[in-house]
Amino acid sequence: MIWALDGKFRVGVGHPFGLSAVHLVEGVAFIKEDSSVFEAMLDGWHAQQSGGRRLQKKTVEDRLLMVRRFQAHSGVWPWEWTAAVFDEWMTDLVSIRKLTAATIRGYQIAIRQFCDFICSPHYGWVQQCEERFGTHPVQICHEWNTRPHVQEYEGDPHRRPLTRPELQLLFDRADEEVQLRLSAGRKGAAAAYRDATLLKVVYAWGLRANEAVRLDVTDMYRNPKVSAFGDYGFVRVRHGKASKGSPPKPRTVTTVMPWAVDSLRDYVENVLPLMRAGSSTALWFSERSGRLSARSLSDRFALYRDELGLDRQLSPHCLRHSYATHLTEDGHDPLFIQRQLGHAYQSTTGIYTHVSEDFANHILNEALTKIPTFATLK
Repeated sequence: MIWALDGKFRVGVGHPFGLSAVHLVEGVAFIKEDSSVFEAMLDGWHAQQSGGRRLQKKTVEDRLLMVRRFQAHSGVWPWEWTAAVFDEWMTDLVSIRKLTAATIRGYQIAIRQFCDFICSPHYGWVQQCEERFGTHPVQICHEWNTRPHVQEYEGDPHRRPLTRPELQLLFDRADEEVQLRLSAGRKGAAAAYRDATLLKVVYAWGLRANEAVRLDVTDMYRNPKVSAFGDYGFVRVRHGKASKGSPPKPRTVTTVMPWAVDSLRDYVENVLPLMRAGSSTALWFSERSGRLSARSLSDRFALYRDELGLDRQLSPHCLRHSYATHLTEDGHDPLFIQRQLGHAYQSTTGIYTHVSEDFANHILNEALTKIPTFATLK
């Protein structure tokens, strides 16, 4: 169904087209024509991304916000944008706001794709702007004013794996919180036990925060080759990170850490029943009986991290880095680690792997012992 509001045609949510004719009434001048056309452009781009391209809601909303920020900063409308105006904005983001390289690239991609959309002859925005404003939008993002993607990883170098001693400190602090609450007779002991177990699960199966909090008790399976793990030989991740425009990527993670099985089994059998809401199969519940959020995990991790005096740049995702690194140090096959993490490419797994100095020295010493000496060559 198509309906009109303030001189603009609207289409039901999920319509896959961004045609100007769908979002504007032909030949009608608005009281605030420039802002009305800009909003119609955003509506059309939103429809094209969320409908035709099937991008995730958050991705689309973030890109729309970036375009709005650029328009507000420049003070001019898209059909008046120039490369010089864009360069001024980039200077502000880099020099004044000091955004990271990855964030800068995100802004540049959003503006480039929006310009591609409104400049495309398939959607009719060039003609609309010519008729209404006597000018038309152009592409303002080019090779000479945007950042090239020259390396795989551009994240914060402070984001590193936790060392094994740091990891032990974190887990000990989480377990200590349970004992403190029990000894003091304070409520929240079950929640503290939940948090301690969740931190261990994120590390022991190399999960992303969102993957971990969305696990259900029905996502645990037996591994016939390791009967000692019982129902916890495999963990089925149903909400893996999705590629743009695709649904979540599921994967099955093989259990490799026996101590984690004991921890998770104890939680499921003795603590989860105290927190479960109704017939829900969720593995983690908040104290209000809803499914636990990734933000709750991040807050608990940050609390313990700061109490222990660890690097403030560390986050729950660093537990996943630790998992990849420690499996490498323990001699697991790189392809196995890649599959455990759900990476399509080995190079991505390499980003997560930071072997310790002791392990690197061990490998170096082994290699040196195999180098033929002058005596053996005679």
